[in-house]
Amino acid sequence: MIAAANIDPDLLRAFVTVVECGGFSRAAERLMRGQSAVSLQIKRLEEQLGARLLERSPRHMSLTSEGELILDYARRILSLNDELVSRVKEPELTGVVRLGAPEDFATSHLPNVLARFARSYPQVALEVICELTLDVLERFRAGGLDIALVKREPAATTGGIRVWREPLVWIAADRQIADTDEPLRLAASPRPCVYRKRMTDALDRHGRPWRISYTCGSLAGTHAAVRAGLGVTVLPKEMVPSDLTILNDQALGLPDLEDTEMALIEAPQLSPAASRLTEYIVRELEHAG
Repeated sequence: MIAAANIDPDLLRAFVTVVECGGFSRAAERLMRGQSAVSLQIKRLEEQLGARLLERSPRHMSLTSEGELILDYARRILSLNDELVSRVKEPELTGVVRLGAPEDFATSHLPNVLARFARSYPQVALEVICELTLDVLERFRAGGLDIALVKREPAATTGGIRVWREPLVWIAADRQIADTDEPLRLAASPRPCVYRKRMTDALDRHGRPWRISYTCGSLAGTHAAVRAGLGVTVLPKEMVPSDLTILNDQALGLPDLEDTEMALIEAPQLSPAASRLTEYIVRELEHAG
């Protein structure tokens, strides 16, 4: 029987960090090591795996096909490694953490992240509030939340940590709804809403007439309106329900949309449990996004 080779997690962490930072110099800063040391770690990992992971040139770096495959495994291995270390070193971490997030994000990208956190820290209770970004911000400013995930414009300078960025797409029950000379009917959340503003600003720049035909603060209500043909709306591409149609045809007169951005903000003087959840969300969403 051939003995299985063991891969040093430090080598995997160096590889993942280089990919996430887009290069060796920034990765070395994050890992607090010399650039030559990080480069040597990647070389050792490639030798152990018998595969070239990165294509490098003076101005560009990209993953090879083997590198793309191994990156996924590396992230999963490191996630389990960190979960184990946290569980052993901090089994006493307890408390309640209040987290606010928009409904669409809370029901799509957060559940798996929070589930992994709960396995690492089973004595921490999570209270998750799902509301419109405006309501999440109001609750946060009133002291009702420890951590908040909020939608914002990419150019925003209001603080917080960017944790997610994703392309927006137009969606409808079918393309005929947008294939008309009449003002485009929009299903939107109440003002102020990043998605609503993104739709109307893009249409104005494109010279396409529009009108708000349906307003609802509920994600499920907006989906229902779109399914019923009451209008079109926009969503992050990964959050589009399978029974709705993505309208990516320029012939329909629908302009391209800028990416959406999600930022994490935290209250001052966080509890140890809330601080650890903040670190966990930032790390996990950086890997996923």
